[in-house]
Amino acid sequence: MFQADERLISLIFEYCRDRLMLDPVPLDHAGDKATLDRALEGVINDRGSDPTEVLRVFSDSVATAVVSCDSPRFLAFIPAAPTKASLLFDMVVSCSSLQGSSWLEAAGAVAAENQVLRVIADAAGLPPGAGGCFVSGGSAGNLSALMVAREVGRHLAADQPARLRIAVSDQAHSSIGKALHVIDVDALIVPTRDHRLTGTALEAALRSDPDPSDVIGVVATGGTTNAGIVDDLDGVSRVAAERGLWFHVDGAYGGAALFAPSARHRFEGIQRADSLVVDPHKWLFAPFDCASLIYRNPSLARAVHTQDASYLDVIHTDGPEAWNPSDYAYHLTRRARGLAIWFSLAVHGTDAYRDAVEAGLAIARAAAEVIASRDGLTLLRPPELSVVLFRRDGWEAADYDSWSRRLLRDQVGFVTPTKWEGETVARLAFLHPETTIEIVEEILDTMV
Repeated sequence: MFQADERLISLIFEYCRDRLMLDPVPLDHAGDKATLDRALEGVINDRGSDPTEVLRVFSDSVATAVVSCDSPRFLAFIPAAPTKASLLFDMVVSCSSLQGSSWLEAAGAVAAENQVLRVIADAAGLPPGAGGCFVSGGSAGNLSALMVAREVGRHLAADQPARLRIAVSDQAHSSIGKALHVIDVDALIVPTRDHRLTGTALEAALRSDPDPSDVIGVVATGGTTNAGIVDDLDGVSRVAAERGLWFHVDGAYGGAALFAPSARHRFEGIQRADSLVVDPHKWLFAPFDCASLIYRNPSLARAVHTQDASYLDVIHTDGPEAWNPSDYAYHLTRRARGLAIWFSLAVHGTDAYRDAVEAGLAIARAAAEVIASRDGLTLLRPPELSVVLFRRDGWEAADYDSWSRRLLRDQVGFVTPTKWEGETVARLAFLHPETTIEIVEEILDTMV
């Protein structure tokens, strides 16, 4: 099992080469359990199976039952469009069995990852001392950051209240609520106007609260997943500073727009964040799973997340330059998930990333214009980032569902409906630079 098998290596590399050369990437289909059960039956057995046959099962049955989120026709949820360079280097990371838990074990990988974190921190305007690590996704990043917020707030709270609270908007990502539940902190729900958390609304909620002394932090969103709305980061950050609240920004999806000059103004105030999450596996064109978690003052996170054990003492004695990613999130063992974007950024340069993010913003604006010009379609709001919400006049939820299924069946696109102010509507999420207005019009033409 542990010897190099030239036939197996050639088999896998040939498949990867063919997959990387696909242009365009096919959407493929949702899976059927009975069909997959039949295809997978007997593949794992006592004596093993011929790798050619196993790869055939994967290629013909498994892979085709996974909708390709890197297709330019994938416009549901939040798509992904990893660069070829990042995909190839992710293979290098896997082939090299690289991990990235501590400086002692993986100084080279950690140093390269930290270079990427610095690029993101600079885009946000965070100070030179800011830093953190890469985690699996925005949910993991939000949880890890809010663990630090809780401990910092607990130490700062004057009267040590029995329960702590963190202010969040009614539009915050679902992972925020889950994180607060895990860390046993309550939410102060701040109502939003036009779906945007503002400093004015936060201050009003705190003033009207019977006892706001137990509120120790606030979460703002740098691009809501459902509609791409950026909160009033400037106003919220100023209220947080005045009241001594931890200011966390969930920019998992939208934070990549920091690289786009046309959208940077929307993020004014993010430079005051105590913690920030941006997912490169979304709009910074990295493979799954890759989310950046950055702290203004990493020492606060290190005090919370460092794991102490006799066998771990050695990784904490490497000198002041040592940087252990395991000290900045709830994880210990971790893959060097930031190396793929490091390689791609180094190969292509930040200007190329700027242009690619701008392409997503541009296609969203163009799609909104087309929708607004069509009879029977109603644009619900101009896009701030790269999400477009619209209504097909006269349609009910069942109409959107059947339309979505037809689009995928016919390989025209993968578009799923959402809810907006209680109504089922259509949603297009743009990210891939190769999504064209012709693809958008082809999708809209099916809304008959």
